[in-house]
Amino acid sequence: MSQDTELTGKQEFTITAYTENQIGILNRIAIIFSRRKINIESLNTSPSEIEHIHRFNIVIHETEEVVRKLCRQIEKQIEVLKVYYNTNEDIIWQELALYKVPTDIVAERAPVERLLREYGARAVVIRKDYTVFEATGHREETDKLIEVLQPYGLIEFVRSARVAIIKDSEGFNAKLREFERKDPGHDVIENEYLDKEKNVFSM
Repeated sequence: MSQDTELTGKQEFTITAYTENQIGILNRIAIIFSRRKINIESLNTSPSEIEHIHRFNIVIHETEEVVRKLCRQIEKQIEVLKVYYNTNEDIIWQELALYKVPTDIVAERAPVERLLREYGARAVVIRKDYTVFEATGHREETDKLIEVLQPYGLIEFVRSARVAIIKDSEGFNAKLREFERKDPGHDVIENEYLDKEKNVFSM
């Protein structure tokens, strides 16, 4: 446990929310955090293993009591099916990072190539003026590679939001599938009244 955690009781939590795929849910979830002045360090949303159900991974640095209250607030949203919160020890997680470096530096200096191999980085784009490398891992690992590449002319760096899988979540997977069988999702029909404006707007 870090000294900061010991003093404040705050630590890194990953909130996992399963929601129906509805317009506006991301904004309403974000408002829950902004109203409480809580900074979101990482946010990723993607389809889940169940059709029509999406999964949010939200990373924050807070006390467990605050996180518990946040999860209860998120679950009050109609489209939200279930919310979990976990410490880093409870999940398997990764982040993807891209590094742009001058191609001539990589080609001319063998130590750079060795360092990239050491950190498991692989080239995804090679151009005459620059090369882009990709690496995945925990934030400490991708941050370390920034430090390593700075002396060699690192041009640009970008990191993705966290993707995480809960180590012990098999039970809710079964619940999700049961939900889908009982109440299968449906696509939102945009402009469903477009061809019926005379009926809709007539007095």
